[in-house]
Amino acid sequence: MLKGRLGLDSAKVPHADRAGCLYLARGALIARDGTLAFLQGPQTEADALSEGDYAIPLQGVSIILLGPGSTVSHDALRLLAHARTALAAVGEDGVRLYTAPPMIPDRSGLARLQARIWADDDLRLMTARRMYAMRLGEVLPHADLDVLRGIEGARMKETYALQAQRIGISWRGRRYDRANPMASDLPNQALNHAASAVEAAAAIAVCATATIPQLGFIHEDPGQSFVLDVADLYRDSVTVPCAFKAARQVSERPSENIERVTRRMTGTALRRDGIIPDMIERIKALIEGRGS
Repeated sequence: MLKGRLGLDSAKVPHADRAGCLYLARGALIARDGTLAFLQGPQTEADALSEGDYAIPLQGVSIILLGPGSTVSHDALRLLAHARTALAAVGEDGVRLYTAPPMIPDRSGLARLQARIWADDDLRLMTARRMYAMRLGEVLPHADLDVLRGIEGARMKETYALQAQRIGISWRGRRYDRANPMASDLPNQALNHAASAVEAAAAIAVCATATIPQLGFIHEDPGQSFVLDVADLYRDSVTVPCAFKAARQVSERPSENIERVTRRMTGTALRRDGIIPDMIERIKALIEGRGS
């Protein structure tokens, strides 16, 4: 006999068969006829949906990202919990992660495998080398993590200089005073804001895959070590270009706010290039040992 009302307990779709994440903003997420609906308000440039009433595939996605200007009903939360579909309150285009209830996935395979790899020194180093290979485009022969970090640091200095020259801004090196972040020049301020936005996207991806944020392979001490590992995979392709383009725009239009411009520019890149779904697939490939 089927468990639960209408047999719903036996009808959950495994997360492996779901589509990943769905971004919704400026509307109301409600329960209707046993499933979800989203009442989309007037559309802006950032919205994926036109104004209207949409049926939401409750068990078709692993996580719903609820953007600014949105509300969610109690009944909708109940249905999400029943379907084991996560809900995260995020900033525009996923550039901030404000809160995310635990997804409690139907399987713990990725998290257990991540813990096993992390606890084995050889496998942990191998995974770190694979992450550097994803970023640098080559597998480095070195077996010392500090040496790898040094090589990556030198490559990043070159990347900063080349990107600054290509985009047309003045670059005097990476400088950041935690006690007074506003004292930095525009490019360094923009880098801080772009990095925060990409880290939020990585936090969403880690949440969606139910992997363990504390168990990083390159970063070690922060509570979000694995989030930082994932975010760094996109430093060359997203963080630095968006930051430097924002710095150039604000230098030409001093009345604009560097944080707002950088956040919007990075959010546009995250949405346009499908970065969060790509992060999710990269996490799976990395933990499962697939690909380069």
